Amino acid sequence: MKHQPRKRFGQHFLVDTGVLDAIVSAIDPRPGQALVEIGPGLGALTQPLLERCERLTVVELDRDLAARLRKNAALDVIEADVLTVDFAAVAAARGAKLRVVGNLPYNISTPILFHLLGAAAQVEDQHFMLQREVVDRMAAGPGGKDYGRLSVMLQWRYHVEALLEVPPEAFDPPPRVDSAVVRMIPWPAPAAVDRALLEALVAAAFSQRRKLLRHSLGRWLEARGFGAAFDLQRRAEEVPVAEYLALAQAVSALAPTAN
Repeated sequence: MKHQPRKRFGQHFLVDTGVLDAIVSAIDPRPGQALVEIGPGLGALTQPLLERCERLTVVELDRDLAARLRKNAALDVIEADVLTVDFAAVAAARGAKLRVVGNLPYNISTPILFHLLGAAAQVEDQHFMLQREVVDRMAAGPGGKDYGRLSVMLQWRYHVEALLEVPPEAFDPPPRVDSAVVRMIPWPAPAAVDRALLEALVAAAFSQRRKLLRHSLGRWLEARGFGAAFDLQRRAEEVPVAEYLALAQAVSALAPTAN
């Protein structure tokens, strides 16, 4: 029987073979690599990946789809909400860094990206299909309207590169937005900062993005007794990632428990 896409799971199945071929070529999977696919759905991407890597771990929440996937002996099926999966433990079980791929549910794509951020040290790379607007924000540099909290937090741990755009008609059913494929490669030696502190700092900075930082981040820093020099006569989108990281390190050195 044909599977009926379920809105509550954000299911839009990729059916364009040209796009699928382009994604698999970009990933370039090899035998022996620890590949993990999030949201395999009907297996459009799963099968061509398996043809190259021979074994694949898949994370699928839909129990009907998970049951179908279990019929393939080459698949290790994790039937669970991806936000509950311990990817560091999956890497330990596979004995290698993970290569994570997937057509992510657009309604929870940002929470998934932040969940995976905690396992970045156990990841070799990530290739995801996402809403194009989200990819634009992930890869944005300072000075543009797309640059924000997501840009800073992800670029702290990854090199982010937009690979290709995908139109709605490549899916069944077609989403109401354009899509894009993004590649994320963890930095080998990311800046050593406290994640919770950085998240709080960046959230404060972008809380009033139309105003100068002295109205938002300045007050946040003042409340923590931080008086070192930092140019607050800018807007949040004008500050490069490296400056946010350096500031987080300076605040942490002053008060390690600040958040």
